[in-house]
Amino acid sequence: QVHLVESGGGLVQPGGSLRLSCAASGILFSISYMGWYRQAPGKQRELVARSISGGSTTYADSVKGRFTISRDNAKNTVLLQLNSLKVEDTAVYYCNVGQSGVDYWGQGTQVTVSS
Repeated sequence: QVHLVESGGGLVQPGGSLRLSCAASGILFSISYMGWYRQAPGKQRELVARSISGGSTTYADSVKGRFTISRDNAKNTVLLQLNSLKVEDTAVYYCNVGQSGVDYWGQGTQVTVSS
């Protein structure tokens, strides 16, 4: 069982930055990937960024060049740096971890981009 706790969301003006953090605890082995999804009101949850164990990363086209995912394996933490934020980035952001074929989710953190 993996438990995920996110932090770092908030209200920011367009063009601003935020950093999201997700701390994983529990039985941590055979982690396949750690990443972030988001869900805006009235829309489906979508993949934002994912870090594959072994080193590769993948990003949604809409965030490439603006968001950066990183992992601290010693602390079992995954970070998402959000730069040049746009109004359309407003959503609840969820941490996601894949372990032995099972997906685990955090409770979500709200990111609101508004002037």
